[in-house]
Amino acid sequence: MQVAKISPGATPAPANSGKAALEKVAQQFEAVFLRQMIGAMRSASLAEGISDSSATQQFQDMADARTADSMASKGAMGIAELLIQQFGSRVAASPAPPSPAAPDAPAAAEGA
Repeated sequence: MQVAKISPGATPAPANSGKAALEKVAQQFEAVFLRQMIGAMRSASLAEGISDSSATQQFQDMADARTADSMASKGAMGIAELLIQQFGSRVAASPAPPSPAAPDAPAAAEGA
């Protein structure tokens, strides 16, 4: 479940990394929502079949998850797009978080 592929040597621009993260999270949220919805629809089944077993249930759960991921990657419900519209301006306006690899210089100077 990827929104965009990045080559191993390439690093995204800091301004676009927030947008890419938002798109990825929005798509993942849509997939989780669809999984829950499909699971609820399947549990509402009124008939019991002869093939109802824990193995069948596990297979159906995996198939439902795959279906939900596929639907989310295509934007079938449009939930991810709505989330991007809602939170896109906040991501663009927020400053980039500090890099965890770079220690704060004042904190290091205080210990000396």
